[in-house]
Amino acid sequence: MASLPARTLFTAEEYITQERKALHKSEYLDGQIFAMSGASRAHSLITGDIFNTLYNQLVGSDCEVHSSDMRVRPIPIAYFYPDVVVACGEPRFEDDVLDTLLNPIVIVEVLSPSTAAYDRGEKFSHYRQLTSLRDYILVSQHKVCVEHHWLRDRQWEHTEFLALDDGLSLTSIGCNISLHDIYRRVNVAV
Repeated sequence: MASLPARTLFTAEEYITQERKALHKSEYLDGQIFAMSGASRAHSLITGDIFNTLYNQLVGSDCEVHSSDMRVRPIPIAYFYPDVVVACGEPRFEDDVLDTLLNPIVIVEVLSPSTAAYDRGEKFSHYRQLTSLRDYILVSQHKVCVEHHWLRDRQWEHTEFLALDDGLSLTSIGCNISLHDIYRRVNVAV
């Protein structure tokens, strides 16, 4: 019987040291480092429009909107790069490099065929460990479908939006996003 090759596991410290020198982004989970692939045009446009919509609504508030370059660390230790992340009040970071956010209030992931199940399942399970998180939004890039998970009375609720006329209300940050704005520059199935 052939033996399986041994997997190399990394500590969180080894990951961060390596990631801060890397030319390409990687995520970290359970001692493993996962290279991130590039985004499609639709993914990039949807992410940009969500970022822009939230940024414009939050100008002058105490909230910050970040793109996919801001790393987030839930507990137990994992490191992810959400497509869009919002922090309000005083942002908390892992260290003085200020590149790993600890207290996001809103996280948005634009789904890819290869990551959709992971984003809905294991990744969301880790994100739920963030005590600051109030809204988790999953956006399909191939059809009009936005899944909104929000925390109410320590329980996660869920709603799906399937029409361009629908709007998503994020009471945690006082913002509204119409699905028309999310999908305005991409051709998706309705």
